[in-house]
Amino acid sequence: MHSIKRFIPASFVVLWATGFIGARYAMPWAEPFTFLAIRFVLAAILFAGLAALLGSRRASREEALHATVAGVLMHGVYLGGVFWAIHRGMPAGLSALIVGLQPLITAVLAGKFLGEAILPRHWAGLAVGLLGVVIVLWPKLGMIGGGVNAATLTASLVSVLGMAAGTIWQKRFASGGDLVSATMWQYVGGSAVTILGSLVFETRAITVNGELIFAFAWLVLVLSVGAIFLLMVMIRDGEMSKVASLFYLVPAVTAVIAWALFGEQLNALQIAGMAIATLGVGLATAGPKAT
Repeated sequence: MHSIKRFIPASFVVLWATGFIGARYAMPWAEPFTFLAIRFVLAAILFAGLAALLGSRRASREEALHATVAGVLMHGVYLGGVFWAIHRGMPAGLSALIVGLQPLITAVLAGKFLGEAILPRHWAGLAVGLLGVVIVLWPKLGMIGGGVNAATLTASLVSVLGMAAGTIWQKRFASGGDLVSATMWQYVGGSAVTILGSLVFETRAITVNGELIFAFAWLVLVLSVGAIFLLMVMIRDGEMSKVASLFYLVPAVTAVIAWALFGEQLNALQIAGMAIATLGVGLATAGPKAT
């Protein structure tokens, strides 16, 4: 079991990085809150079925409440804010750069609310990792256009705060119960936020075609089930600052996938940024030296 767990971080990074595939296919055919609401409802139903099939322990009222709050923050606020900002014209590269602040914010919150000791080499790793993310994303930032305004910047900042706060909440209050049941309640929370956003801000018009169906299948099965379940395992078993640092690797892996699948540019500067981000994650996740 321990040997299998060694592959969880790498598997999570690769799966999480593929999220852009589904978003790229879905956004022309559905508004962001509407798309996310349907995705989260499907994921909640799927996890409810898995819980019944596996005989998972039902969450207590307190466990369900805490998992729902974590889902509101991690899924509803985080993804809702990111998708809404990009839909309103925020350049995807700039949005990813703002989201790249999450490991640093999480480390600060983990020190304050979880009592985790963040050593100097870990802070150095977080800083180096952020530098690597900036270098990887630099060619994608492009011209700052009209999509960058107070509303989209606020949505992006709120989203990254939501993800950081949600992972801390999950670690502190919702890691003791059954993971399948807890994840189902997370998607209940995420559904509530995005359904409200869809009702308030959108027309809820969608165009059903092969690309949209593929996006739903990919994001529900690969991201909402696969990647999120791995994230829950890492949150339960690891230190939050170290888990959060893995997000620094996502832009690098995403760039490689975009190069392989869509022929997007991948230059020497970005490759150097990938190496720097990897070094930063190595420093941030380093354990105590053997004595």
